[in-house]
Amino acid sequence: MLYLFSHLKELRKKIEGRYLFLFLDFDGTLAPIVKIPDKAIISREARNLLGLLAQKNNCKIAIISGRALPDIKKRLGLRNIIYSGNHGFQIEGPRIKYKLPVSLVYRKTLQQIKGQLERELYGVEGVSVEDKKFSLALHYRLAKKKCLKLIQAVFHEAVSMSLIKNKIRIRKGKKVLEVNPPANWDKGKAVLWLLASQQFALKREAVLPVYIGDDVTDEDAFRVLKRRGLTVFVGSPGNSAANYYLKNPKEVIKFLRLISNLKNGRS
Repeated sequence: MLYLFSHLKELRKKIEGRYLFLFLDFDGTLAPIVKIPDKAIISREARNLLGLLAQKNNCKIAIISGRALPDIKKRLGLRNIIYSGNHGFQIEGPRIKYKLPVSLVYRKTLQQIKGQLERELYGVEGVSVEDKKFSLALHYRLAKKKCLKLIQAVFHEAVSMSLIKNKIRIRKGKKVLEVNPPANWDKGKAVLWLLASQQFALKREAVLPVYIGDDVTDEDAFRVLKRRGLTVFVGSPGNSAANYYLKNPKEVIKFLRLISNLKNGRS
């Protein structure tokens, strides 16, 4: 990966005059990672920049988050942008709406797993089970290191039979384990679907996708966009499929400011 701010000249050439479709994760990208997920907030500058970019005729914005759709919409509170929750299982925006159909069997399975996790992890400090309707998230960022093996063992026991029977899929993120529908769907496929719909709406005009994210779940999007757009990992450079990296959410805001200036005709 290349450090983005060391390659601004070539990036300006790619961005200037192009229709941009900006895809951004939330936690760890627009908002700093915090120990308690409910405490995550986006800065006023970042929100203002997104609002300004969303008003441009040659720019589209989508927030691609693992959070539940109502949660991510509430945290940003912006109109004229697309919100994708639960890793793309729910999508809403101007003239666009998508919800992955899930069976009654899956919903029952989810509740059974939730009940088992809550019973067997009762009393373990720093652990919480989040019900996002379409998925479950087992958060353990605040748990003590000595409890990690227990947490992972309980999770494995709770999901193993359903996983074998293909009733669910699981995802691993930063200090979180998730239970998701057994569908071949992820952030990468959600991004391609959104990109195709926008490309169709614009007819002949080419769209340059720019995806910025920090988590393992963003790698699916990095892979599908690697040769057709700009992909940016947020964090320490390592084993990622992204083209570039930024060090932290503050640098993401700096990059958004650069894009805003280019769209306003300022270098």
